[in-house]
Amino acid sequence: MSAPLLRWPRTLFVRLVLILSLGLALAHALSYVLIMSERREATVGLMLGYLEQDVASSVALLDRLPAAERAAWLPRLERRTYSFSLGPGDLGHLPDTAHARRIAEAFMDAIGKQYQVTARAVPGHPNRVQATVILSDGTPLTIDMRPAGLPVSNWLPAVLLGQLVLLAAFTWAGVRLATRPLARLADAADNLGPDLKSAPLPESGPHEVSRAARAFNAMQARIASYMTERTQILAAISHDLQTPITRMRMRADMLEDGVQRDKMNRDLREMEALVKDGVAYARTLHGTLEAPCRIDADAMLCSLVGDYQDAGRAVTLRGKAGTSMATRPHALKRILGNLVDNGLKYGGAVEVSVGQAAAGELAILVRDFGPGIPAEELEKVFEPFYRLEASRNRDTGGTGLGLAIARQLAATLGGTLALANHPEGGLEARLVMRDLA
Repeated sequence: MSAPLLRWPRTLFVRLVLILSLGLALAHALSYVLIMSERREATVGLMLGYLEQDVASSVALLDRLPAAERAAWLPRLERRTYSFSLGPGDLGHLPDTAHARRIAEAFMDAIGKQYQVTARAVPGHPNRVQATVILSDGTPLTIDMRPAGLPVSNWLPAVLLGQLVLLAAFTWAGVRLATRPLARLADAADNLGPDLKSAPLPESGPHEVSRAARAFNAMQARIASYMTERTQILAAISHDLQTPITRMRMRADMLEDGVQRDKMNRDLREMEALVKDGVAYARTLHGTLEAPCRIDADAMLCSLVGDYQDAGRAVTLRGKAGTSMATRPHALKRILGNLVDNGLKYGGAVEVSVGQAAAGELAILVRDFGPGIPAEELEKVFEPFYRLEASRNRDTGGTGLGLAIARQLAATLGGTLALANHPEGGLEARLVMRDLA
């Protein structure tokens, strides 16, 4: 299906500007047409009024002049819209337009009672009418009527164009003033990150705008309160669970059956890991208290990859950022550590690539050489507690919170985290973050 030639603008600002500008322009054009029509009608009425008076007087004057003097008087009696000539005039036909018929009727009303008059329309000239009058001595006198509107001043088009420009400018300013609070509200919603520390909107302006700003500020405060409360509850649960888990571990160590002892210790480790990951995920939803600072991205990545290489892991680094950037280094290390650990777990080897994504943005790619992930699962793995493996073995499937935590932390860096299957095999995680300065 082919795309439409004209696309409706997506922004409310442009839509309102177009609607109001077109509406005002059409209203302006309609007013101009109506005024010009009324002016033309008034001109016709004025012309026909002069016709009945001047033509009747001119014909009477020419009728009383000697035949030899009439030709000299014809230029004196000529007007802008009609002229006189001695003779029968041009051949024509009956008037076939409303305007021509009105002129013919005016001729008949003005001089038809005293003289024999024949009115006709001249072919090829709209609304041009000639009337032939037979004077008292039998001489034909032709009155040639060429209707013309009142002349338009040279400055009128410039004035009309200036009015259109003025209407467009006021329309733009009015719509801008009306939609600016909506743009501020949208920007505030976009900037409402996981830390929930966006500056409150100014509660000023028209009643509807100030009411929406108050509602948004109240919503932001409620969400922050709920998130803080949830984090505190999870932290308290984690703290309180440490004691019974420790007691259970001590009791497990006292078991004589080594197999049962190992199974219980493994279950206890899983419980402890699950509680810690749950609290970590809640804290990433609430945001991080880490303040941004400027770091050397290349030095940080070299240090991270070097630590894995020192531990004998197959991790390599390719490319350079070539710049420093303001970010939260601990959150960044945790994201990359999570991605690298996942790659090593499922792919055995990891390649880290770095480069510029756009102005003020840095892209870090973490690729493993494993089997990859089905395309329909690429977004689902970011859901909390979602694991690809069907088994409940934490040693292979984990808690299902690692990627969810990584994506939430990426949001605190003002960036995005996405997964894709590499064309040459394996899974590639793409982290794009912006400078927080």
